[in-house]
Amino acid sequence: MEEKREDVLKNLKNISAIVGKIDDLKAKVAEMKNTARSLTKKISAKEKALKNEASLVARAQMEEEKNVEKIEEVTAEFIDVVADAVKAEEVTETVEKVEKPKKTSKKAVKEVEKEPETVTAETVKEEVVQETVAEATEKTEEKVEVKEEKPVEPVVEVKEEPAPVVMDEKALKEARRKAVEEAQARALAEARAKILEQKRKEAIARGEDPDLVKLPSQQPRVYEPKDRERKPFNKDGKPAKREFAPQDKRNQAGANARPNGAQKPFGGVGLSKKPVEVTFVPKDTGKNYGNKKKGSDKSYEDKKVINKKSLIKGQVSVEDFDENKTGYRKLRTKKDKKQTEQVQTVKIERAVINKEIIPIKELSEKLGISAIEITKKLFKEGIMKTINDSIDYDTAGVIAADLGIELELKMDKTAEDVLNETFDAVDDAEKLVKRAPVVTVMGHVDHGKTSLLDRIRNANVADGEAGGITQHIGAYTVTINGEKITFLDTPGHAAFTAMRARGAQATDIAIIVIAADDGIMPQTIEAIHHAQAAGVSIIVAANKMDKQQSNIERVKQQLADQSVLVEEWGGDVALVPVSAKTGMGIDELLETVILTAEVKELKANPDRKAKGVIIEAKLDKGKGPVATVLIQNGTLKTGDNLVAGTITGRVRAMIDDKGRTVKEAGPSMAVSILGLEEVPNAGDSLFAVEQDKLSKLVAQERRNKEREEMIKQSQKVTLDDLFSKIADGNLKMLNLLIKADVQGSVEAVKQSLLELSTDEVKVNVIHAAVGAINETDVMLADSSNAIIIGFNVRPDTKAKALAERSKVDVKLYRIIYEAIDDVTNAMKGLVAPKTQEIYMGKVEVRQTFNITGVGMVAGGYVTDGKIVRHSKLRIYRDDVMICEGNVNQLKRFKDDVKEVSQGFECGISIENFNDIKVGDFIESYIIEVKPV
Repeated sequence: MEEKREDVLKNLKNISAIVGKIDDLKAKVAEMKNTARSLTKKISAKEKALKNEASLVARAQMEEEKNVEKIEEVTAEFIDVVADAVKAEEVTETVEKVEKPKKTSKKAVKEVEKEPETVTAETVKEEVVQETVAEATEKTEEKVEVKEEKPVEPVVEVKEEPAPVVMDEKALKEARRKAVEEAQARALAEARAKILEQKRKEAIARGEDPDLVKLPSQQPRVYEPKDRERKPFNKDGKPAKREFAPQDKRNQAGANARPNGAQKPFGGVGLSKKPVEVTFVPKDTGKNYGNKKKGSDKSYEDKKVINKKSLIKGQVSVEDFDENKTGYRKLRTKKDKKQTEQVQTVKIERAVINKEIIPIKELSEKLGISAIEITKKLFKEGIMKTINDSIDYDTAGVIAADLGIELELKMDKTAEDVLNETFDAVDDAEKLVKRAPVVTVMGHVDHGKTSLLDRIRNANVADGEAGGITQHIGAYTVTINGEKITFLDTPGHAAFTAMRARGAQATDIAIIVIAADDGIMPQTIEAIHHAQAAGVSIIVAANKMDKQQSNIERVKQQLADQSVLVEEWGGDVALVPVSAKTGMGIDELLETVILTAEVKELKANPDRKAKGVIIEAKLDKGKGPVATVLIQNGTLKTGDNLVAGTITGRVRAMIDDKGRTVKEAGPSMAVSILGLEEVPNAGDSLFAVEQDKLSKLVAQERRNKEREEMIKQSQKVTLDDLFSKIADGNLKMLNLLIKADVQGSVEAVKQSLLELSTDEVKVNVIHAAVGAINETDVMLADSSNAIIIGFNVRPDTKAKALAERSKVDVKLYRIIYEAIDDVTNAMKGLVAPKTQEIYMGKVEVRQTFNITGVGMVAGGYVTDGKIVRHSKLRIYRDDVMICEGNVNQLKRFKDDVKEVSQGFECGISIENFNDIKVGDFIESYIIEVKPV
């Protein structure tokens, strides 16, 4: 009860602590809400301020527009006043002429009127317009003065004054221009003063500062009529050709430029009443309007703007400038002149490349010919390539030899070479220390491998080892009498083979578990062959000795039949009777392992960067890529840069087989590491390097090498190139892997092929067993560079795909003499394959029909590829071929078809075969002639 009470009190304390935390969180949430409200208020205030500013700006723009309109209205009124003044002046002159005419004044006026006719005809019309405007302006000023004085005074003054003096033309024009400008300035100043006064009153009414009120710029607007058309006449009475200035000149016209387009004389009958201001400017003598000779394209010289930027870019040259004239010459763009230089060709006699697989483009640069020429030469050799493809060194050598060029392969020092030099260096004998042996347990199914490992593991924990095994990482370490042993807990021998296929030698000792009551089984023989091929020490554990049916002597005899002699029979293989159920012989087995390790003198250097092998790898949802690594040499530490195959990373954490986090792992220790970028492959070698740059370079080179291997032709031994390798001295032993349907066939094929050994080449059967060809067989053949001989069996789907990727040669036979003849002829150099088998598809038989006149028909489902009507067939039952024939009929429903693709049902009748059953598989293939 007291314990329960204490538990309840603890729970109440925890609950109160949790409630306190919840209250703190609520307070924080409330503070955050208050902060959000204050921020919202500030934002809304800023938005209102921005809206007020926008409204003020809009109001100022509207007021400015109103000011402009008022100025235009005042200008229009001023123009009307000028027109009325001109009419009043005309009446005054008429009255003066009637009262007191003077000859001198008339003559002077005539001279003044005739004087513009003496000017060049090009500017007559322009001067008439300007003189009329100037006179109207001058008379307007006089009229304003007359209105202010007595109306009789101007007439009296005219009578008493002498005759007007004829002024010079230029002086007269200048006086008129000044008079017009002064009149305009006065009128504008008065108008702006009225408007400004009105604006200030409005500002005072609104409560604003009247001193801040300003008017728009005083620059007058230039009146440029667009729709009105001028139609002057030349001397011949014909309408003159209408001329316009260039677009850029019209755009560049400023306040002092002359208005474009024609208009009626100012102050005349056609005076425009538009509320715009007219600016009068002196005549521009740079353009030559009117009176042009017939046939001329332009009435003035076309000017182009030439800036410094165009000159720098080379768009214009210095020749475009003409210093003697006011304008420029016609622009000319510079064109680069192609300088044709004679290139002296140099014949290449020797070229060096630094890679075995070279792109055709790069090879063309090395050989000094175009890539197209190389592809043509390859086509003549029967090789179809494009300029974007790559070829190997041998093919490139053929092309170079055809051109008379010596091609040399000189490999540069790669990052992989640097890595190998670092880890292949021989360690000092003084730094080497003893390491624990690495043991793999293999054997047949249900012979007690897992039970034996559990017994060893549990016994080690019961002996008082600190901690317990909390997780399974594929490997664990036990301690026996102060000596450590590392066991690889792998399913069967799949991982063992995968490691050896990738060149990793992780295991020192292999324990072959054999049930004493069953004896040696097919998987036991396979495990023995794998261990022998790897060159590791073998210890046989005769399990299930607690059963009465156990017969250890029979086991020894069966081992001798497999060329494995136990120590009692004069061999070097230790055999230990054990029982995983009772624990019998477990200690003796472990002592045998330690003794074998002492004989092998296993040592490693812990004072260097770590080198290991990947045992298992997976992708964890929370941790990411996790890999179990067995350290073979050196010490792996947290933070080390890693490279495993084509994967790089950095050690973030390490966990041992007890579930404890460790900072470092020494030789023969298995740990799970975190920090790899991707999941590596089981069996890949792992290296710890100093620099992250080196690891990335190594991984990149390995990826490139994998791509090159896909391009490069396979170097595996096949029956087709067997004789050439023998002749070159590259092959002294022919490794074969034999699989057959029955044990008798296995022994017959094995014995027949072993008798083919000669003095030059020895035939070595690395494995012979009953059953279909599986992935393990292909992996073993790949690692041993062996040829697979199948007798009345076929590879399964996974094994076939793996063989194609690994370029392992798989030969299938139905007659034993064909296999013997092919191998014999290949060794003698007589084999010359002319045909090749093309796989088409596979059908699963799901129903059979017996049709009169046709025989047995198989109703099947196409599971892979397609079935072609004129193809050949193989019928398999339980992965064993029972028949080979041809397609008699192929139908889909009631219609004859040429082929049936994957995912559809069909009916097949086979020539001269009616023993088809549900569950059989039909394989379709065709025979094609190989290209020479």
